Amino acid sequence: MTATLTGREAGDPAPRGPLLSGSRCPPSHRGRNDPSWLVSSVQAVLATGSGIIIIRSCTHVITDRHWLAREYVWFLIPYMIYDSYAMYLCEWYRTGDQSSRHSLTIFRNFLRKNRLMITHHAVILFVLVPVAQRLRGELGDFFVGCIFTAELSTPFVSLGRVLIQLKQQHTLLYKVNGILTLTTFFLCRILLFPFMYWSYGQQQGLSLLQVPFHIPFYCNVANAFLIAPQIYWFSLLCKKAVRLFDAPPAKKDG
Repeated sequence: MTATLTGREAGDPAPRGPLLSGSRCPPSHRGRNDPSWLVSSVQAVLATGSGIIIIRSCTHVITDRHWLAREYVWFLIPYMIYDSYAMYLCEWYRTGDQSSRHSLTIFRNFLRKNRLMITHHAVILFVLVPVAQRLRGELGDFFVGCIFTAELSTPFVSLGRVLIQLKQQHTLLYKVNGILTLTTFFLCRILLFPFMYWSYGQQQGLSLLQVPFHIPFYCNVANAFLIAPQIYWFSLLCKKAVRLFDAPPAKKDG
């Protein structure tokens, strides 16, 4: 297979960064069963469901409240810690010698290969969590719900990795899942941000283009930092999709 849409090729950086969940080992790695793909999918379903409930419950995007916007974050914190540790274990397994002890060299390689994802996790834990729980006060539950829905693409990414492990890259299911991955990623990770601006504009009687000039500057900066890695990961997904669908079909012998 010359290209994979949702998996990782040798030496190729995988587009594996969501807003809430991070990179994981494949479902089975070097003969070891790894349930992290299932954990990430369950977390994604819970986060997306919570986000939809919050969005539908908040008529006023600024002042309306829903308890899930604050309480679900307490579930998110241990998940992010677990996910970071799962990432490290993946790096340990990839060294090829699971009998060796966890060394500083392995940890340094882990930090070097996963700089963007580690930064993503750190920002969520040390910046977004305090903002969501304390600094925003009683405002903005609607937007917290929007961020939760960004997880919608994660189950499709996980399914793609399962199909890769089962060597089903050439099947129709794999290609359909790839299209769903691209679609959900674009809708819930890229268009999500214009949607939040548009929703605020509808509440305040502003056009979409006027909104950035009528909200605090730090809100625009925060959104720019959030959407930047999503655009990068989406570009990687698109490149893999192009190579997948442009790849010539395998020739049959005889």
